[in-house]
Amino acid sequence: MTRLSLVRRAALRLGIFGLVGMAAGLTLAGGTWTPLPDAPPVPKAIAQRLLQAYEAKGPDWKPRTEHLGPDGRPRYVNRLILEDSPYLLQHAHNPVDWHPWGAEALSLADRLDRPLFISIGYSTCHWCHVMERESFDDETIARELNAHFVPVKVDRERRPDVDELYMTAALLSAGHGGWPLSVFALPDGRPFYVTTYLPPDQFHALLQRIQTLWHSQRGELERAATALAGAVTKAMAAEREAAELDVGALSRRAVREILADYDEINGGFGTAPKFPEENRLLLLLDHVWRTGDQHVLDAVVHTLEAMAQGGVYDQVGGGFHRYATDPQWLVPHFEKMLYNQARLARVYVRAWQLTGRASLRRVAEQTLDYVLRDLRAPDGGLYSARDADSEGREGAYYLWTPQALREALGEADARLAMALFGVTPAGNFEGENILHLPQSLEEFATSRGWTLRETLRHYQRIRSRLLAWRAKRPAPHRDEKVITAWNGMAIAALAEAGRIFGGPCPEAHVEDRAAPAAGACGYLQAARRAAAFLLHAHRRGDRLLRLSLQGRPALDGRLPDYAWLIEGLLSLYDADADRRWLDAAEALARSMIRHFQDPDSGAFYLTAADADTPLFTRPRSPVDGALPSGDAVAVRVLARLTVRSGEPAFAEAAARALTAVAEPLRSSPVGFPYLLLSARHLVEGEVGPLRYAARGRVRLRGDLTPGQAPEGKLRVALRIAPGWHVNAHEPGVEDLVPTTVRLQQPGALAATGPMVYPRPLHKALRFAGRALSLYEGRAVVDVPVQGRRPDDGTLPLGRVVVQLQACSDEVCLAPERPTLTLPVWPLLGPLDP
Repeated sequence: MTRLSLVRRAALRLGIFGLVGMAAGLTLAGGTWTPLPDAPPVPKAIAQRLLQAYEAKGPDWKPRTEHLGPDGRPRYVNRLILEDSPYLLQHAHNPVDWHPWGAEALSLADRLDRPLFISIGYSTCHWCHVMERESFDDETIARELNAHFVPVKVDRERRPDVDELYMTAALLSAGHGGWPLSVFALPDGRPFYVTTYLPPDQFHALLQRIQTLWHSQRGELERAATALAGAVTKAMAAEREAAELDVGALSRRAVREILADYDEINGGFGTAPKFPEENRLLLLLDHVWRTGDQHVLDAVVHTLEAMAQGGVYDQVGGGFHRYATDPQWLVPHFEKMLYNQARLARVYVRAWQLTGRASLRRVAEQTLDYVLRDLRAPDGGLYSARDADSEGREGAYYLWTPQALREALGEADARLAMALFGVTPAGNFEGENILHLPQSLEEFATSRGWTLRETLRHYQRIRSRLLAWRAKRPAPHRDEKVITAWNGMAIAALAEAGRIFGGPCPEAHVEDRAAPAAGACGYLQAARRAAAFLLHAHRRGDRLLRLSLQGRPALDGRLPDYAWLIEGLLSLYDADADRRWLDAAEALARSMIRHFQDPDSGAFYLTAADADTPLFTRPRSPVDGALPSGDAVAVRVLARLTVRSGEPAFAEAAARALTAVAEPLRSSPVGFPYLLLSARHLVEGEVGPLRYAARGRVRLRGDLTPGQAPEGKLRVALRIAPGWHVNAHEPGVEDLVPTTVRLQQPGALAATGPMVYPRPLHKALRFAGRALSLYEGRAVVDVPVQGRRPDDGTLPLGRVVVQLQACSDEVCLAPERPTLTLPVWPLLGPLDP
C-alpha cells in the first residue's frame, strides 16, 4: 500500500475527511490585563513585553477585532503583538493564544501534550480575513483552541519553506490546497490532517473531533502523521540517477498538452477559477521564438487580450488582480500581488516584442506604472501587495455605479465611460460594476466612427480622472514588506521593459531618492534603484536576507530570494552592460550553489544547509506552481550566467539540478513549464535579438530600423570586452576565422544590398608575425534588408547568423556562430492575432 493510501485510509477511519465536507494572551478591560479564555498563564516578563509592544504602537494603531473595551482599546492581545509581520499583527488582538512559528511553539506543544493547530496565510488574503472574522475572533472557538491545542500563525510570505512543506501535505492528502491553510500536527510538526478555509460551525466541530481523537485514538493520529510526513518527504526527495532527457521533444509535448487545455472562446487555460498561468505563457512564447508557430502565438495573444479587457485587469489604475473567479476574466479575486505584476509585465513585453501590437505594450506600461506609483518604497524597494478588501468588503475600492461615474466625470464623460467600460444600472457584481472592456479599443473606435487616436485620447482622459477620484476612497491595506525574491522579479521586468521598449538610458545616481519618471528610461532607473537597495540592505557578506519591513531587514534568505535576485541582476546587465550587476550575480550564484544545492543529488532546497528551523524534512519545491519551482529558477539563472560569465561551474550546477528532477519531468512535462523553459536555455541556448558569445566577452544585438515598407536596415552591433578582439571581416591571416554576418535562408529577411562592415584596426599581436585586422570595443555591421512573410504561414522571424572568433593578446577561443532572432514586424507592420 502506498504512503498516500495509508494517509487517506487513516483519515477516513478517523472520520476527519467526512466531517468537514469540502500566556496566553491578555485582555484589557478598564486598564487591567487578564488571561485569554482558557489559555495557559503568561509569565510576568512576557506579559510586560506584550503591554510595552501594544503601547509602542501609538494612537494610530487600529486593532482588527470586534472585542473592544469602553474606551475603544482592544480587550485581547496575544504574542503576535511582538512580531513585525503585517499578517501576524492582524491577528494580535484575536482571543486566540497565537504563537509564531518556531521551536518554542513546538516545545510548548510537547510539554503540554497537545496537537499543533498551524494556520498559514498572508496579509492580503481575502479568505484569511473571512476566517479571522468568523472563527479566530470568536470567543467560543478561541476557547476550544486555547484549551486543547497550541495555535501557531505562519506568514507564508515570510516563511515560504514552512508553507511549501504543509501545502505539499495538503495536495498529497486532499488533492487541493489554498489559503488560509489549516494544519493539525503532532508536537514535532508532522501533520496528520490538512484543510483550507472552513465555515465556523464546521471548524468548531473539527476542533472538537480532533480533540476527542487526541485522547481516544492517539495511535491512529500518529500513524496518519507518519504516513503523511513520509509521503511529503518522498515527494521532496531528489532523483539520484540520471534519466535521458530530450528537452526539445518534452517541450513540444508540453506545448501540445497546454494547448489542449486552451479556452478558445475566452482565452486562458481550463475553467474557473482562471489564473494567469505565467509559466505556461512564457514557455509558449519561447516556443514561438524558436519555431515561429503562429497558432501558438495566436493562443497567447488571445489570452493576453482577453485578460487585459476583463475585470481581472484594473482598468483604471493598471495592474492585475490575482485571478478571475469566472471563465470570462470578469470577476476577479481583487488582491494585487507584486509577483503577478512583475511576471505578467514580462509576458506582455515579450509578446509585444514578437508582434508589435500596441495594446500589449500599453498594458505592460500601465502595469509597470502601477507598480512604481503604488508599490514603491522611498528607498527604491517595492512593496509586496494590496489587499482585496476595504470598507469591510471585497473589491469595494474598485467598484463603480453610474451615479459614481457621474460624480467623478460629469454627465457627458460618464455616458462615454459607461459605454467604454460596460457599466449598467444593474451592475455585474453585487449591484455594482467591475469595469471591463466589452470591446477592444479598436472595435470601440470603429463603433463610434472615431480614429484609434481619438479613442485613446478619450480613454486616457477618463482613466486619469477616475484614478484621481478613486484615490479619495479608503484604500485597501498595503503590505509593505519588501521581499527579496519578488523584488528580483520586478527588477527583471523593469529592466527588460527598459531595454526592449527604449534606447540607451544613461546611468543615474541610484542613491537619488527622487522618483524616476515612467517610460523606458524610467523603468530602467527604477530597476537600478531597487537592485542597489537590495544589494545594500538585504545582503550580509555572501548571504541574503528574505525581506525588510519599515527599513528593518529580517530572516535568512530562501532559495527563491537568491535565484530571483540573480535573474533581476542579469536582466539589468543585459539592459545597461554595467559589470557590477554581473559581478553581484556571480557572487550570489556561488553562494546559492554552496548553501542550497545538495552535493550528492544536485537538487536545490528551499532552505540553506545550515538553516536552523524545526521542520520534519528539508523542503524543496520541484514542481512549478503559481510561481516557478526553486529548481526551475535556479537552472535558468545558472544557464544565463554561464554564457555571460564564461564560468563552466554554473553550467555544471544547472545540469546536476536538472538531473535531480529528470524523471518526473520526463513523465509529466506539462507540470514543469518553467523548468522546461530553463532546460531549453541550458541545452539549446537562449533565443532572441540579444546573444552572448566567447564566454561572455562578446555581446551581440540585432536591430531593425524601418524604411519604406517592407524595406529597412538591419544593424548587428558587437560589444567586445576590454583586452579582447574579434577578427575583422578580412583578418589578413589565412588561418584566422573572419567575422561575417549572414541572413539565414529561407527566412523572413533578405538583403537588398551589400553588407557594410566597419573599418578594422591593424594591430600587431604577440602570437602573430605581422599586423592583423581586427575589431575592438564596438563593431557595427549594417545591411539594407527587405521583410517578407513566410510561405508556410509561420511568424515572420529573421535569423541572422554571426560567425566570429574572439582572441586576446595570448589566446584565441574556438570559432562560434551565434544566431540572432529578430521579429520582422518593424518592416511589415504590427501583427494581427
